[in-house]
Amino acid sequence: MKLLSKCYIGLIFLILYAPIFVVILFSFNQSGSLSSFSGFSLYWYRELFRDGEALVALKNSLFLAVSSSLLATAIGTVASFGIARAKSKRYQKMMEGVSNIPMMNPDIVTGVSMMLLFVGVGTIIGVGDTLGVWTMLLAHTTFNLPYVILSVLPKFRQMDKSLTEAALDLGCTPAQAFLRIELPYVLPGVISGLMMSFTLSLDDFVISHFVSSPDFKTLPLYIYNQTAHEVKFSMYALCTLMMVVILVLLIAVNLAGSIGENRQKKKDKLRMGGRS
Repeated sequence: MKLLSKCYIGLIFLILYAPIFVVILFSFNQSGSLSSFSGFSLYWYRELFRDGEALVALKNSLFLAVSSSLLATAIGTVASFGIARAKSKRYQKMMEGVSNIPMMNPDIVTGVSMMLLFVGVGTIIGVGDTLGVWTMLLAHTTFNLPYVILSVLPKFRQMDKSLTEAALDLGCTPAQAFLRIELPYVLPGVISGLMMSFTLSLDDFVISHFVSSPDFKTLPLYIYNQTAHEVKFSMYALCTLMMVVILVLLIAVNLAGSIGENRQKKKDKLRMGGRS
């Protein structure tokens, strides 16, 4: 049974990761052919960095990912604090359910609804070209928010409220207590939410497709437009670089979470030792 289960898990991983390995392998193929591998070369990576349109799309994606992740992290952290400190359990459950709606909705539903909202508001206020960089920023911030709350809210709930009460008793204002006591405690969750938001924004296609404009294209939209013609092998190089970036971010998120947990365990041990 153990051998069968290992074979089954290996088959699942093969199905999941074989397409990724194919893309990575042929991004180094010198001949630019899918039928044979002629030799290792960085030619397509050099071609990628000579493609001005791809570099503009990369700049747009980075701007959008950084801006939306920072906004979502700031709003989500404050929202998590408000939910965690609410006195009514019923209110907490209701707010959690509401915040999870964008995460549970299919992307196409979210994209279409946001497009209709932006176009409708633009019509009311008399703006012709509504869709663009700012609508994409609002859309990305919106669908990133639930993931930030999902990362930060448990940290607020795990925190000992007596620490905040002690800080207030010692003369801290509520803002000082939040910045000096609570925010450092939930920082691993904040970093995890920030990294996750950045990753989700960087590779989003469906929602961006509905709220974008022709003069502002992100990398996923640029790659999709390339598939309408003969796909360049430089796109394989681009996809490989994106996968490497996402892998690095995921490793960083896991490291940040484990480091935060280890620090918290050490603090708890010191606190227990002091009490004894």
